[in-house]
Amino acid sequence: MPKASPDNPRPLGAVHRKRVVKKDQHVYSERLWNVVAIVLGVFFTVAGVIHFANPDFFDAIVPPWLWPSERFWTYASGVAELIVGPLVIIRRTRRVGALAAVVVLIAVYPANLYMVWDWRDRSLSEQFVSWMRLPFQFVFIWLAWTVARNQPNPA
Repeated sequence: MPKASPDNPRPLGAVHRKRVVKKDQHVYSERLWNVVAIVLGVFFTVAGVIHFANPDFFDAIVPPWLWPSERFWTYASGVAELIVGPLVIIRRTRRVGALAAVVVLIAVYPANLYMVWDWRDRSLSEQFVSWMRLPFQFVFIWLAWTVARNQPNPA
């Protein structure tokens, strides 16, 4: 089979299919991801506020070996979420905000892992909640990544 060359970018036998997108499908997709972005941004903003309104809950799930203290990391993640939320909501900063959301979600994942370990002796319903946070974090990472990918490239 001949290899690709500058004159022939596809090898012989390679199938080139154009992606068929209905006119309304692009508009629908754009609207859908616009709504997802706004919901994600509101979620981050509310979560950031809750870090300051009820820091004790978040202090309890921060791994205690992190320096300097649990409260520091609770407030730091709250500030990060308060920054990321509006960045995702505002259309012109949505791409960078969504990418920052991915970073924040990955950065706080160890707290979710610690929560599962720390809540191992609690009731089954509380253990269930702690375990369900783990896969949902990946769903949020995927949503933020997809929001970022669906934004137009900056000019």
